[in-house]
Amino acid sequence: MRNKIILLCILVLAVTLAIHHYVLAKNSARQKVVRCAVIGGMTMTGLWPEISKMFEAQTGYHVELVVTGVRPVLDKAIRAGAVDLLTMHSGDITTDIVADGIGVNLRPWTRNELVIVGPINDPAQIRGMTNGALALKKIAEAQARFVDFEGIGSRELTHTLWRLAGVEPKGNWIIKDDTAISKWNVLQFCRSNHAYVVVGYIPALTGKMPNEGTEILVKNDPVMRRPYIVMEANPKKFPSANFAGARALSDFLLSPKVQNFLLGFGRDDTGNHPLFFPVDAAKL
Repeated sequence: MRNKIILLCILVLAVTLAIHHYVLAKNSARQKVVRCAVIGGMTMTGLWPEISKMFEAQTGYHVELVVTGVRPVLDKAIRAGAVDLLTMHSGDITTDIVADGIGVNLRPWTRNELVIVGPINDPAQIRGMTNGALALKKIAEAQARFVDFEGIGSRELTHTLWRLAGVEPKGNWIIKDDTAISKWNVLQFCRSNHAYVVVGYIPALTGKMPNEGTEILVKNDPVMRRPYIVMEANPKKFPSANFAGARALSDFLLSPKVQNFLLGFGRDDTGNHPLFFPVDAAKL
């Protein structure tokens, strides 16, 4: 009887240790995975897969792309605790995520570029300019048609450019966007109306915004670059989040290795023009 009790105790101990080691192994494996929510432009261009490979090779972490797409979708993912790290354009959504205690350590790490697209015959003669404000001033002087597009980044930047140009955009040459224009069809709307517009370089270049009959006329103006941020899920709000892994990836995005990589990424496909820019190219 005594031997049976001893054997039973040994069995219970063995099972307990096995469960303990299984849980430790599972937790350890989980802590090597960094779950991410990433804005669509980074996955569409291939930037995020390339950076993920670099990070995995250097650190041994595995980057899991949980969700990619537009900003509201990413906002829902981090608020639900489904991701450890989020990267997308800065703005009210990202500020609210931090203010609500959902995300921490918000930092800008790269920029994309907005451009002026317009008719191929270019009635305002702005082709090749690298100063967006001066280009808009020429559009106003020519009374050429211009779409005041409701896109979040486009609207904010366009207002900045008008201010820098010293022009108040008024008159029948300004086409007000009453949101009836689809974001993805705005360039076709411009073609139909022989008009100019400020939009993102990547969707205009790749055809995500169908661009037939229009042309990218003004680019490479530092003022027309919009920052992307990265942040980690708040471990106080989400104790199961892989905060260490998210912080490691966040730091990696700001490392000289990645910042230098941004300068070369996509140049072969764009005629030697970056798709993304370092946060401070002067430091590289």
